[in-house]
Amino acid sequence: MTKKVAVILSGCGVYDGAEIHESVITLLRLDQRGAKVQCFAPNIAQHHVINHTTGEEMPESRNVLVESARIARGEISDVRDLNAADFDALIIPGGFGAAKNLSDFAISGAACVVQPDVLAAAKGFAEAGKPVGLICIAPHLAAKIYGEGVSCTIGNDAGTAAALGEMGAQHVDCTVSEIVEDEQRKLVTTPAYMLAQSISEAAAGIYKLVDRVLELTH
Repeated sequence: MTKKVAVILSGCGVYDGAEIHESVITLLRLDQRGAKVQCFAPNIAQHHVINHTTGEEMPESRNVLVESARIARGEISDVRDLNAADFDALIIPGGFGAAKNLSDFAISGAACVVQPDVLAAAKGFAEAGKPVGLICIAPHLAAKIYGEGVSCTIGNDAGTAAALGEMGAQHVDCTVSEIVEDEQRKLVTTPAYMLAQSISEAAAGIYKLVDRVLELTH
């Protein structure tokens, strides 16, 4: 039976949205494994807009859903319409958008607040016992989705790991090509560009994450 997977994007571009390589690798692997995919994003303004050639903030406003549609080739829906009952699994790629638009973790750290529609959608998968994959910086959402004691990884960055610990997560150090699985919660995480020095390094862990998430749907 074809598995249906929801993918939540957070804009378009590593510094202010979804990491494009991570997003495309995720979508590619899901397609290679025969999954049916629907992309979602919150219909909200981005935290800010970054010039990706200079790293400087730009004096304009962009919409997270509209920007995410660039990656999804226009096939995208508002995350408030995401119902876990319609899907077998959920995956959220990283990029600073995950920590600026899906939550304010990049600004508030352990005291962050998750965008309400994103949190409601993700909790729906957790409460239904359906597998979830979080990539790169997106595992900072784990404790907000599952509560204290959830195991996850962002690689080995001590400061970020400490913030996750303050939020109630149990951080597990992990190499770029590996995954960490919380078996009880069916949560799979991988560092990707938290550690990756190339697109192929990022792909190694993401492929394993996608494969394991799909295995957990059976």
